[in-house]
Amino acid sequence: MFVTPAFAQGAGGAGSAFTSFVPLILIFAIMYFLLIRPQQKKVKEHQKMVEALRRGDQVVTQGGVVGKVTKVKDDGEIEVEIAQGVKVRVIKSTVAQVMSKTEPAEE
Repeated sequence: MFVTPAFAQGAGGAGSAFTSFVPLILIFAIMYFLLIRPQQKKVKEHQKMVEALRRGDQVVTQGGVVGKVTKVKDDGEIEVEIAQGVKVRVIKSTVAQVMSKTEPAEE
């Protein structure tokens, strides 16, 4: 007794199409909550830190240079003093960490 092709194909349906996409949807959801969302949060925190830079802050750049901010420019640059009398221009977004923060001047 052989199974005819008509009986073998009758087991499918609309439900199987949805169930085949469920693992893909779950994988995307897991990737979003474990990788994408935390990275977006970290980027927002870094942007806040860069926007809050002010003169007198002790910073570390991504290249490992430690210095004190002497001037904050509007065009996305800061001037950092790395030794007495030695000042370098640094792109704001390359600041990796603010080591010591100065308090704003009271008015």
